[in-house]
Amino acid sequence: MSATSMPPKAAGKLGPTVSAQQSEQLRKAARRRGAVGSTGFHIFALAVLVVILYPAVWMLTSTFKPSNQIVGNVSLIPSDFTLANYATALEGIGGVSFWTFVSNSLILAVASVVGVLISCSLAAYAFARVEFPGRNVFFACMIGTMLLPFHVVVIPQYIVFNNLGMVNTYWPLLIGKFLAADAFFVFLMIQFMRGLPNELDEAARIDGAGHARIFGSIILPLMQPALITSAIFAFIWSWNDFFGPLLYLKNPSMYTMPIALRAYVDQTTTSDYGAQMAMAMLALLPVMLFFFAFQRHLVGGVATQGLKG
Repeated sequence: MSATSMPPKAAGKLGPTVSAQQSEQLRKAARRRGAVGSTGFHIFALAVLVVILYPAVWMLTSTFKPSNQIVGNVSLIPSDFTLANYATALEGIGGVSFWTFVSNSLILAVASVVGVLISCSLAAYAFARVEFPGRNVFFACMIGTMLLPFHVVVIPQYIVFNNLGMVNTYWPLLIGKFLAADAFFVFLMIQFMRGLPNELDEAARIDGAGHARIFGSIILPLMQPALITSAIFAFIWSWNDFFGPLLYLKNPSMYTMPIALRAYVDQTTTSDYGAQMAMAMLALLPVMLFFFAFQRHLVGGVATQGLKG
């Protein structure tokens, strides 16, 4: 029997078989294209990762190089491995111990965190939960301060603190933290509080609770993610602040880590880049530890922080 006279039943059985084979070939081709695309994406991602991490890795390996092999040397592998840079960094500079710089930075960072959490949370509660005349006007003024460059108010602030005798003290660096002067943190907490149900406040008022009880017993426990996020940013910003301490601190025994790092580089005499790199790595450790300890709290919300059950 010829192919042209094949029975309909046989032709019908052959048709689905051909379709299944074609479908399998199409699926294999799609998998190959997906594998090629995925491989290309991962190669591109690795290339970007190398570009981003190269400066950090170079700084880390430079701490083990002599100072005369750091500038102008892009090699990551030290030719002369040494730990002398860390020893020099731990000795301090200008007669001031390394641990003095660390303690000064910790004092400012921890005090900044405490001040931001207390003052900004109270200010945020007032804006988000308390009805008072001119609330919207004051809120707009607060947001407007976020648009004002810091350098515009540097000279007036310095004149005020100098007339008050606060220059060469930590007060100019801390007093704003305890007065809710950081509008960013206030705005962050306001936005979080506005996401909390107002029924919680109403139920507490029915039970006779006032603003202090509502704020301390209801709002604060629920806004833990916002508080921890604010604490992380406040700590990092205070620890890395260079311009503020440079402007107000005159006594070397009060210098913070960023100011101490600058002291290792002198354009007129010899610069110890090795010790500067070593101190920079040591200065990164508290920030990294603080971040890794609280990073799991950065992502959170009301649904996972107290409104269950």
